[in-house]
Amino acid sequence: MRGTTVESQNHSSSPRSWLAASGALLAALGVAVAAYAAHAVEGAARESLRTAAAMAFGHGIALAALAPTMARALGKIALVMLLSGSLLFSGALLVSHAFGLSPRTAPFGGSLLIFGWLLYAIDAARSRL
Repeated sequence: MRGTTVESQNHSSSPRSWLAASGALLAALGVAVAAYAAHAVEGAARESLRTAAAMAFGHGIALAALAPTMARALGKIALVMLLSGSLLFSGALLVSHAFGLSPRTAPFGGSLLIFGWLLYAIDAARSRL
């Protein structure tokens, strides 16, 4: 590519870059789902979509903020778990609403989120030692 260095080419494809970009997209999805929930649905479906939106937005912001600073492998694994958990949890609720299917992956996604945060805490504590 013209005008770019090898270093910038490598950085753009690093796990930190795609995790940060994925986080931003996840946050955008959260905003879109929240808007849809506020204006297009009612009752239990609205609450379910609000939950999906909140989880997507919150974890998207966390990924976008934390990924660029993450250099250690354990922390990167934790962030991948957060991304995967968010997609499975929020995705299950969205698919359930759109197609009337059971949100079967939601508990697995939620568990990934919990363990991802615990792993991140371990990595953060170890980096301070």
